Amino acid sequence: MSAFLVMLREGVEAAVIIAILLAYLDRIGRRSESRWVWVGTIAAILVSTTVGVVLWNTVGGLEGDAEELVEGVIAFVAVGLLTWMIFWMGHQARRLKDHFHTRIDIALAAGGATGLAVIAFTAVVREGIESSLFLISTTVGTDASSTQIVGGLLGLATAVAIGALFYAGSSRIDLRAFFRLTGVLIILFAAGLVSKGVHEFQELALLPTLNEHIWNVGLLDPSTSTPGRFMGSLFGWTPRPSLLMAVAYAAYLVPVLVVFLGMTAPPVRRSEPERTSAV
Repeated sequence: MSAFLVMLREGVEAAVIIAILLAYLDRIGRRSESRWVWVGTIAAILVSTTVGVVLWNTVGGLEGDAEELVEGVIAFVAVGLLTWMIFWMGHQARRLKDHFHTRIDIALAAGGATGLAVIAFTAVVREGIESSLFLISTTVGTDASSTQIVGGLLGLATAVAIGALFYAGSSRIDLRAFFRLTGVLIILFAAGLVSKGVHEFQELALLPTLNEHIWNVGLLDPSTSTPGRFMGSLFGWTPRPSLLMAVAYAAYLVPVLVVFLGMTAPPVRRSEPERTSAV
């Protein structure tokens, strides 16, 4: 589920941006230029895949203290990127089309080909590299399995389908509601990464342990329970957290969630006052 969520969210952002670029080129009668959008997109996919493979082979081969240190650092870096991502999209969602329409106009005025490829490349490569980092942050130090690959591919396929529907002008997809819901899930996921990063640094004695286990819930142990594995992979659940892990989880989750929900709340429609006619 964590792989599915990450690839769905990141994939939809990239797919929607590509759909906006292609739809706008169609609208202004420059459809022939769309091939440069695909050139940039394919190049970004190749670069992202290469970076992901390099990161996996580098980080996955570490052992001992080096592995725990890198796991902790990656977890905190991923949290920073996730937080930036959801707030950027929450802030830009309402004017995303205008932003990229303007960039297309500037690119076409300057010659077109290279500019359009760069716009598509930067949009997709950012999401691709972020996805690689997020997936590594959830799988490194664990027994990676085929289910994670399947989850990631399903998330990516769903994202492509949503992007295609968006390009076709489907009004059935409420992107604002989609990004709000997935944003909440991403925040819960990021809070789990905060807790994981704290745990790794505690293992290295870089952070104090304080109370080693503030509770012990064996019923939802990720090592023996399917619901526990689900909660652990998606929300960072651990049945035996230290006090600092629980405090760090809440210290990230509560303020970030409150700010995000306030930022993405649907606008309040003000009802017009009733008019009274003079007799």
